[in-house]
Amino acid sequence: MKAFYTDHFVLPLPEGHRFPMEKYSRLRDLVNTITDIELVEAPAASDTQILYAHDPNYLINIIEGKLSPQAQREIGFPWSEQMVERSRRSAGATIAAAKTALEEGISVNLAGGTHHAYRDMGSGFCVFNDSAIAARALQKEINSKLKIAIIDLDVHQGNGTASILQNDSSIFTLSIHGENNFPFKKEQGDLDLGLQDGCDDQTYLSSLAQCLDVLSTRFQADCLIYLAGADPHEDDRLGRLKVSKDGMRLRDEAVFQHALDRNLPVAMSMAGGYGKEIGSTVDIHFQTIKTALQFQQQY
Repeated sequence: MKAFYTDHFVLPLPEGHRFPMEKYSRLRDLVNTITDIELVEAPAASDTQILYAHDPNYLINIIEGKLSPQAQREIGFPWSEQMVERSRRSAGATIAAAKTALEEGISVNLAGGTHHAYRDMGSGFCVFNDSAIAARALQKEINSKLKIAIIDLDVHQGNGTASILQNDSSIFTLSIHGENNFPFKKEQGDLDLGLQDGCDDQTYLSSLAQCLDVLSTRFQADCLIYLAGADPHEDDRLGRLKVSKDGMRLRDEAVFQHALDRNLPVAMSMAGGYGKEIGSTVDIHFQTIKTALQFQQQY
């Protein structure tokens, strides 16, 4: 199974910044211990690919460093050339994982899941919307008839993804998230389920099963993009849900089983994770990747 990494493109952040940059290199170190996973440096998304989902003026402002202070605050990162390069690589990794999955069943981006980025603005630590870009890249570069479902299980709603793809019937957006969590203004996706604070394994998993059933009755996907956020975990600082480590594994298994039963390729990204201890987030992500590998070997 191929895993695309971007962690060596480091974003310079001020001391004490709450974005857990370190989790990516720690995750790659763990993945590197598994012989059946091939680590591949992520390619950079081109301007053309980014424009599949984003506004040209926004892209120019990002490239030229012309974001207003307010726009930088909304993203949560100070502008730098490294921010631009890392954001390109993160989107490029999901494109590469999606194309690889078509051939090999499942492929992984060890970062990505930047689902708060809108067509014309970044938000919530997200500069470019890798899922929307990758879905469109498959359609424009592989097969225009592909129908793609984006299954977003980060604890925060995929508001940017829903907004970008709102009028696109060829891409289905499913988001299961904390109802009372960021973003406080939710967007209308194709299927949204907001969970209450403190939601446990049983409620989470039964909700997921119902949503996957609805997805398969409403939409005939040819492939999936899966945002496997670690932040529904009970130990997450920002998550507010109470899903155990076992529950997180069962969540991943449900998505991969859904895909395997229908022979659907899956491109997976890590999305969010803000554990009280960074190690717990890395542990959840690593569990997801090991689960993905077990399923990939069945394709």
